[in-house]
Amino acid sequence: MAASFSGNLAGTVTDLPHFWEHTVGSGHATLALRADWQAQLKRAHDELGMRHVRFHGILCDDMGTLIDQSDQFIYSFFNADQIFDYLLSIGMKPFVELSFMPSCLSSSGQLQFHYRANVSPPRDLSQWSVLIQKIVTHWVERYGIDEVRSWFFEVWNEPNLTAFGSGKQEDYFALYRYTVEAIKTVDNQLQVGGPATADNAWVDDFLAFCKKNDLPVDFISTHHYPTDDFGKPGDDTVTQLSESKRSALRGEAAEVRKQAGNLPVYYTEWCTSSNPRDPMHDDPYAAAFIMKTVLEQNGLVQGYSYWTFSDIFEENYFPSVPFQGGFGLMNIHGIAKPSYRAYEMLHALGTEMMPVEGSHATVDAWLVRDGNSATLVLNNFALPRHAIETETVTFTLAGAKQVTSAMIQRIDLEHANAKRRWEQMGKPEYLSTELVAELHEVSKLKTEALTTTTKDGQIVFEVDMPPQAVATVHFDWA
Repeated sequence: MAASFSGNLAGTVTDLPHFWEHTVGSGHATLALRADWQAQLKRAHDELGMRHVRFHGILCDDMGTLIDQSDQFIYSFFNADQIFDYLLSIGMKPFVELSFMPSCLSSSGQLQFHYRANVSPPRDLSQWSVLIQKIVTHWVERYGIDEVRSWFFEVWNEPNLTAFGSGKQEDYFALYRYTVEAIKTVDNQLQVGGPATADNAWVDDFLAFCKKNDLPVDFISTHHYPTDDFGKPGDDTVTQLSESKRSALRGEAAEVRKQAGNLPVYYTEWCTSSNPRDPMHDDPYAAAFIMKTVLEQNGLVQGYSYWTFSDIFEENYFPSVPFQGGFGLMNIHGIAKPSYRAYEMLHALGTEMMPVEGSHATVDAWLVRDGNSATLVLNNFALPRHAIETETVTFTLAGAKQVTSAMIQRIDLEHANAKRRWEQMGKPEYLSTELVAELHEVSKLKTEALTTTTKDGQIVFEVDMPPQAVATVHFDWA
């Protein structure tokens, strides 16, 4: 089968800010004290350009932030400082999710996750306010007001789900009121936002509440996954999605963008699916899904935080299997998955999107310029159980007299796919140093020359695209 597209390097430029690099997700706060977590985060910063990291539980009992000792509150921000010190040392910043509830402030014993996060509302909002004001004041004193003004404070996580609280708007709105007032008391320019909901929920109601009560809101945050429309979060239901849903996440972001008005929009969680053990997270499918989804969000959001950068993650338990369908861009050994390589491709792009003509049922094409070089991005993607096959893609390029060099990188079943090699090894649960090194090598993007032709004074690229594949062609032009 064939797919035909055309682009023009002399066409109208659309800005392509690297909004997907603003923030990346992680599991929960105590993981950030691990050396392997820190090493993987540094790679995500250095190789993928990630600038902020967001995780649950900075206020949880296992962080020791607030405890009750003999009916006396004891505040300790030492562990949080160790994490934030490290982030700043590698050039990153926190996207601070203010969660979950210290047990001594909790209104019930409602617990979530392997690490027993208390997700109930506070029994005393005034004491919650004291905690927030104390910890934010401490960070300002430790890091300086200019630094902390560059952070983001997000109130709670997915309050519309009973898994993370009561699920009632009024409870969350009260929590937001006390939180934002406490933070703005420290400094009015600190950035605070919400509603941090699952499935794009409550945005209109949240903004109406803030307006009615004259409460500041500096940004909108929410989450979405392609499985949100079906069942419960975590269900493996992506296969039920119709082919018309291939761009559903863009449609959802466009609606939130409209609701938010002039406020920045940050999606602080999204992923291939919300299932924490989905084999597709480790496959080339995820790379193709990421490439299409991210580039379709251009112009709609200021941040688009993938959940998560690493399989060093223990919401349910901490598995030892190297490829176990975890959310991460890297597995527990730091071996890059195809999804990681998709972000590596994205990071290498310029910032000027050029016009492209053409359409196809499964293939998409984008043209991104950077001075006198450019990158052609090709994607062959379909949702599970929908028709997809190898396509020969022809791309005709105008606006260049000649292409002086063209190099192609690929992600597909046979390229940048460490899981496939691990399966060929017999799926060993525990990897030797030698096997880890081999899988690191297999995971890498390989660069090869691509021959171009000229037809009617225009440059022609021809690339075979297997199912669930990504390819980038980087070329210099004159």
